[in-house]
Amino acid sequence: MDQQPVIDTHQHLWDLDLLELPWLELPGMDVLRHSFRMADYQAATRNCPIAKTVYMEVNVHPDLHPKEARYVLDLCTQPDNPMSGAVIGGQPGEASFGKYLEEFLGNPFLKGVRSVLHDPDRPRGMCLRPQFKQNVQLLGEHDLSFDLCMRPAEIQDAVELVDACPDTRFIVDHCGNMSVQPDQQDARAEWESGMRQIAEREQVMCKISGIVATATAGTWKPADLQQNIAFCLETFGEDRVFFGGDWPVCTLTATFETWYEALQWIVQDRSEAFQRKLFHDNAEAFYRL
Repeated sequence: MDQQPVIDTHQHLWDLDLLELPWLELPGMDVLRHSFRMADYQAATRNCPIAKTVYMEVNVHPDLHPKEARYVLDLCTQPDNPMSGAVIGGQPGEASFGKYLEEFLGNPFLKGVRSVLHDPDRPRGMCLRPQFKQNVQLLGEHDLSFDLCMRPAEIQDAVELVDACPDTRFIVDHCGNMSVQPDQQDARAEWESGMRQIAEREQVMCKISGIVATATAGTWKPADLQQNIAFCLETFGEDRVFFGGDWPVCTLTATFETWYEALQWIVQDRSEAFQRKLFHDNAEAFYRL
């Protein structure tokens, strides 16, 4: 298993000399308030068989979306790192989104767009506004995907968005952001219902990522993550799930290596074919890496 190549579909990097990330000012983000560059990622993953990565946008100040996109798409062209594709940031809710996208269309490393939907200033239903739907439809016209990163009780909204955009491929980030904390389970029924419904849409993948950040730093065990991950694996099936590291956000509670090893432990009894799909093959096919 250790030698199985891994594609990390959720690689964050940020250079605070270039980019501004307003969310880093939120409480509890102290360990993330410095730059994380490619060399840091390579050091953090040195004991893991990373074959390729897909960059995931980092919710920069909206004015800096073009700068972030240029930065990471250039990194994809460099031979000294594993980055093989990028999901860039953007504002599908804005009329200017199509114009913004024009600069990057045709770049072979551009794989999709994400706009985080769970920020406090982003109300429920934001992704259901006509302009938002129209621009996510535009992504499908250019064979680009859209990542759904939202509150666990609002996955039902994503179902409506997916149905409005039948030619766009989607990814549910971070197992739908359902916490593993016993005292944060109020949204579980809505999350499970929404995840089951969205899994019925064949153009939707589920990213097994991010979940360790909801665990308790210093005391969590792989078993703490097992219920949510097993639910996602069963609900979406072996052909529509893939692994994401979510580094360096995962370092709020875990190193990249401990998160990766925890997921290996959780799926250890599944077939070798299943594990290969989860850690490599599904991502390679979806992103055409």
